[in-house]
Amino acid sequence: MQCYCDSKLTFADCCQPFLAGRLAAPTPLALMRSRYSAYRLGQGDYLVSTWHPDTLGKLDATALADSGLNTDWLGLTIVFARGTNKDHEGEVEFKVRYRENGRVVLLHERSLFVRLNQNWVYHSGVHNPPKAGPNLPCPCGSGKKYKHCCSRRY
Repeated sequence: MQCYCDSKLTFADCCQPFLAGRLAAPTPLALMRSRYSAYRLGQGDYLVSTWHPDTLGKLDATALADSGLNTDWLGLTIVFARGTNKDHEGEVEFKVRYRENGRVVLLHERSLFVRLNQNWVYHSGVHNPPKAGPNLPCPCGSGKKYKHCCSRRY
């Protein structure tokens, strides 16, 4: 079965090991993909455990699970990602499409991920971040134009 995060990998080779607790996500991108899968599967406990406690607020596992299960998810697109297993901070810009009240909604966010106790966690995000045009600098900070960098990766 193909993974819920639209990675083109099987679920067993992509998000399942993270959601089952067998492995910790090695990069912000892997964590982002696994969190999307967790929303789709209603795994609120995983979402809480991978959310920085300083920004979680009053959200709880039940509310997150219900939100995920009651959403008609249509797909995840990664715009760019930065952060390796050696970094302490990373970002993932993504677009998620879902259906709400009969209309398709696009959530576009640039998320900040940080290390907490050696593991990546979601910290915060900016909705509708500035666009990265083909001739503009890549938002990953490489110094290259976007069309020669992250636009080719995802």
